[in-house]
Amino acid sequence: MLRNLTLTLLAASALTACTMAPKYERPALPVATTWPTASANGQTASAGDLAWKQVFEDPRLAGTIDLALANNRDLRVAVLNIEQARATYRIQRAALLPTVNGTLSGTKSETPTAASGFGSAIGGTGALEIENYNANVGITSYELDIFGRVRSLKDQALHSYLATEETARATQISLIAETANAWLTLAADQDLLALAKDTLRSREDSLALVQRQFDVGAASQLDLRTSQTLAETARSDVATYTAQVERDKNALRLLVGTEVPADLQPAGGLITAQILPDLPAGVASDVLTRRPDVLAAEHQLMGANANIGAARAAFFPRISLTGSYGSASADLDGLFKSGTKAWSFAPSISVPIFAGGANKAGLDSAKAGQKIAVATYEKTVQTAFREVSDALATQATIGDRLAAQERVAAAAADTARLTKLRYDRGVDSSLVLLDAQRTQYSAQQGLINARLARASNLVTLYKVLGGGAPAGKGS
Repeated sequence: MLRNLTLTLLAASALTACTMAPKYERPALPVATTWPTASANGQTASAGDLAWKQVFEDPRLAGTIDLALANNRDLRVAVLNIEQARATYRIQRAALLPTVNGTLSGTKSETPTAASGFGSAIGGTGALEIENYNANVGITSYELDIFGRVRSLKDQALHSYLATEETARATQISLIAETANAWLTLAADQDLLALAKDTLRSREDSLALVQRQFDVGAASQLDLRTSQTLAETARSDVATYTAQVERDKNALRLLVGTEVPADLQPAGGLITAQILPDLPAGVASDVLTRRPDVLAAEHQLMGANANIGAARAAFFPRISLTGSYGSASADLDGLFKSGTKAWSFAPSISVPIFAGGANKAGLDSAKAGQKIAVATYEKTVQTAFREVSDALATQATIGDRLAAQERVAAAAADTARLTKLRYDRGVDSSLVLLDAQRTQYSAQQGLINARLARASNLVTLYKVLGGGAPAGKGS
């Protein structure tokens, strides 16, 4: 009996595969189909197709990123959120199938004969003992999902789970980019610290020379004070960059989630860092629809679409089935003997008649939620387009900026060299020499910052173009 009932329920569920949710159609992308920079024209490949280890080729940087992927706490939370969302989906999906429970129960009661109503019939004044034992397998309040309400709720939970997966992937991509930027910033600040130390040594030597000249009357007090100012400025820079390097290490340690070994920290300066020099942008419409944050927004939209189906189904009757099959006996020893079979079947139907407008409000809320999800999806796409366009705009000019800064640094160094020769021959004053040295120092700082800007732009492009294959799949 129960087997036939279960088969009937499963067959009925198979016939209710449809839902009342509106047909999903992806909204048109509210952005141009191509990037607003000529450098991306004609490209079909995208940095989103590259594994992160193909982008960040430096073995020290790659090792640091690996360490971050294994230890970062934010990423751990994101992965655990996936597990939680998956469990929620499985719970909701289980509602599509009947829950079968086995129960074994027994009751024993004693009632005074006079209070039982049978005292006069049985002529007794004692107590009436009653025993009852049941063993059955049954289904309780299983909803026959004719109008797809339960299936719509299952679809909503599925898309919530998939959105959580994409959010975790976005977290992973952001972590890789943030770790790379922190590592590169540390390398740049180490370069600035080394430059400041070299400059301080040079200016201390110059100060000692000017001091000796001042002592014998060959230099003015203005020359001495100017030389002291430059030396102390360099000393201040050394202190500033020493502290900044330590802060950079602290920031990197927090991102990685553990101590970063010395053999993974930058060595040789920013100029030796190896990052893939050219990251293709690809076609805008293809890139944007594959970004994890855009995919997460789309899954949220699809979940909101499914909610409309559940809200519509609330206007229609709900059919619930309860049934059991087993054995009943007044004697525990005879519970499973022949002649003790017992079964029950109790279908019920609930028809909404009056709910004070709750069902209509629920549908209105679901429709409004779907419109909000559409707007959120479109805004996410627009934000992604702007981020990529900004990064491409920087990429289009960063090469010229870096080349110009290299020429500035070279010219400033040559000017300082020539000025020193003229000073040694008595042609130029010490003030002219100090000014040339100050210009050279500033140009060298600008060159380091330009190199960092170029490297950071490559990291940003990796991130905003969708990040590439997750670690473990393309690494």
